[in-house]
Amino acid sequence: MAFPRSPVEVACDESGSEGDKLVGGNTDVFAHASVVVGVDEAAEAVRDIRGRIRSPATEYKANHLLRAKHRAVLTWFLGPDGPLVAAHVYLVDKPFLAVTSVVDGVDAAAELYRAGRTGADPVRWWAFLEAANELGRVRSADPDPVKTFLRAVDALGLAAAARESIVEPMNQADVSLDPLPPAIVRTVEHWSDGGRSVRVVHDQTNALTPDRLAELDRRLGPKRLASLTMVDSVDDPRVQLADFLAGVARKIAENALNGHPDRELTTALRPYVDANSVWADTESWDALVSE
Repeated sequence: MAFPRSPVEVACDESGSEGDKLVGGNTDVFAHASVVVGVDEAAEAVRDIRGRIRSPATEYKANHLLRAKHRAVLTWFLGPDGPLVAAHVYLVDKPFLAVTSVVDGVDAAAELYRAGRTGADPVRWWAFLEAANELGRVRSADPDPVKTFLRAVDALGLAAAARESIVEPMNQADVSLDPLPPAIVRTVEHWSDGGRSVRVVHDQTNALTPDRLAELDRRLGPKRLASLTMVDSVDDPRVQLADFLAGVARKIAENALNGHPDRELTTALRPYVDANSVWADTESWDALVSE
């Protein structure tokens, strides 16, 4: 495959990132958004949003768009007349991601996750999710996460087939559960489809350590990932648009996951959602991606 000399430049930001804490944090969903837009066009879009919202805030965030009184601005932002000409959103159901780390195979993990959400004792299911997450955390608060996990599995009373799908537990702190690096990989894969190399401009984050940046370089290679530059979102209006999209996407998806889908907003978000997002709940996924 021949890659053009001129890479496509994508501006990115995330919402819902809590590192490798996937269960019991502030959010259930992680969203990573990317946009392809010129700096001048993005600046004009941000000015347009400010003019429509008319808030005295010095820095606008997704929460401004999510307020009920600004719903018309939100639907415009996501709609065909809005500024998102080329955009992409990668979603992660964080508790499901924790389950995939302890179950052999994504399909088996999805089956167990759906059964746990709908049929398991809520307290025992939550204990299982927390224990699964702690197994893979770099700094686990549990002095013996393997023992706690095995106890949680036993308490859940899984059927034999589901029990057999559980992998041999071990503390795998060297395998990060942070969804951000895989999200960047998927973003580059999306925008490099068709033979383009990608320059990523990302909001500043401590999660992208030198080791992780080096791993992204190794995994993607220079023909796909031409560069990755971190900036302060206040200095780049393109990243501000990505920040808006990530924040509203996370909230819309989280509401759907928790049984409160807003059909107008899930429909508006649908064109941007990556079909390879990390998701297992059927009803909310249908709302997010189905016609």
